[in-house]
Amino acid sequence: MHAYYLWIKYTHVSMVTITTIFFVIRFFWMIKHPALLRQRWVKVFPPIIDTILLASGIAMAMLSHQYPLQQPWLTAKVIALIAYIIFGMIALKWGSTLRIRITAGIFACASVGYIISSALTRNPFPINLFGTSLGLT
Repeated sequence: MHAYYLWIKYTHVSMVTITTIFFVIRFFWMIKHPALLRQRWVKVFPPIIDTILLASGIAMAMLSHQYPLQQPWLTAKVIALIAYIIFGMIALKWGSTLRIRITAGIFACASVGYIISSALTRNPFPINLFGTSLGLT
């Protein structure tokens, strides 16, 4: 494996952590303090983090030769990522009512949980109802 793979992986995991925490903070602000979402840095910070996150994810895929459509768990992660983006946009911007925004925010957080669990297990079905890996890879 490439010498920089571990550094790229740690960068990726760090960006996942930062973007998730910052989404939860913005979700809370949307509910309790919506004016905070209009600050310039709040609008600039997420695209920077998400660009680093995406670039590191692509770099890891290329270095490890694991690609969506080739690896079922990676395909599932990409689909869940698209769901997270859509739910996140509904939660923070597009939702017409607070109830819709809160529901979308919960689904966005669930999507992140799925993405992380499928990444850790490298399985598109990371857990069953009893909390154990299904081992379907």
